[in-house]
Amino acid sequence: MTETTIGHATCEADAVDGVDIRIEDDASPIVRLIGRTIADSVRAHRADAVVAGVEGIVAVRSHDTPQAATISISNGVVAVSSGVFISPDVTLTVDLNARLAPVGEPAGEGDLAATSLALLSPPLPDWQVAAETFWAAARSVPGIPDVLVAVADGPDGLDQLVVGEGETHYVIAGPPELLAGIFSGADDLIAALSTGLIGVRGTLSQLSVLVAASWKVRYDV
Repeated sequence: MTETTIGHATCEADAVDGVDIRIEDDASPIVRLIGRTIADSVRAHRADAVVAGVEGIVAVRSHDTPQAATISISNGVVAVSSGVFISPDVTLTVDLNARLAPVGEPAGEGDLAATSLALLSPPLPDWQVAAETFWAAARSVPGIPDVLVAVADGPDGLDQLVVGEGETHYVIAGPPELLAGIFSGADDLIAALSTGLIGVRGTLSQLSVLVAASWKVRYDV
């Protein structure tokens, strides 16, 4: 992302397929999560049509924590900021640990609500592509193992991908969709581990580093 200034606030801006996505400087986790999710959604649609002709203010609230953010859509610019300090046109309550899935019905204008839900629900990438992208981003995290071994347990049996080279390695196994969610940042690794569907093999120190790497991807930091 590059930096730009809106009023007196410095923001991070990321132009994605014709859409200018902005988040405030030193953004909170929910703002970074929403900003990264919107960027993924716009890339998946490969066009600015997802926000074309739509304007308004959207409040996004966590269903089980006090976290909240505001999305402003106008003239091809999507800006995300912490908290909700003005009256929104649409209010969405979402589960932050369930890929921003809506909890209950959106409140407010229909077209804006539909666009907002589309922006917050990008399709998952292929788990192998996601693993390679994840490992490329994770290489800068201190202490990261040399090799990631991802094992997908799908309907056709086991499939394995080895990324990286070296002596130290870490193994993570699970359903392809959940692996794709973890590697793309759509799913929180700690929350995924608590489901019992993900298995890991490595040291506790490596697990700590892998969690840090997953947060780097999830929050685009």
